[in-house]
Amino acid sequence: AIGDAAAIYGFSGYGRDSVAFYVAKDFTDRWDDKVAERIGRISWKMENRDGAAIRHATKKLSEWPARVKLLVLLSDGKPLDCGCDHYSDFYAQEDTRVALTEARSVGIHPFCITVDPHGQDYLARMYGEHGYTVIDRVEALPDRLPRIYRRLTR
Repeated sequence: AIGDAAAIYGFSGYGRDSVAFYVAKDFTDRWDDKVAERIGRISWKMENRDGAAIRHATKKLSEWPARVKLLVLLSDGKPLDCGCDHYSDFYAQEDTRVALTEARSVGIHPFCITVDPHGQDYLARMYGEHGYTVIDRVEALPDRLPRIYRRLTR
């Protein structure tokens, strides 16, 4: 509605060799029925190996010519990959934290929106004190997202 370029991606995986990155809307795609349908089909697939997805999105964002580059991650909870014995808890969170640090080093501003009621227990360490918000239910997203975006782009 405000004319800013936006892309919408999804990701899923099971093990380090099976991480999928889905394009629902790329920066150059016009908003149309096909894009709306792809967004409407987004659903849970497998695991959320956040570090890999953040690195891929960082590469795509770093190639896009924009003054301000936001990477907003919508999350249902902690990074996790049951296809890998090591990608859980501390290791998964540390990998995500490092991927976010890498994104910041190239001028990308990450922010996380989660519905995990325990998000504050681990997100501050990964995203920073003001780099995330917890919403009580996903249905609140359409109301909250414009306010969050306004706050992030001021």
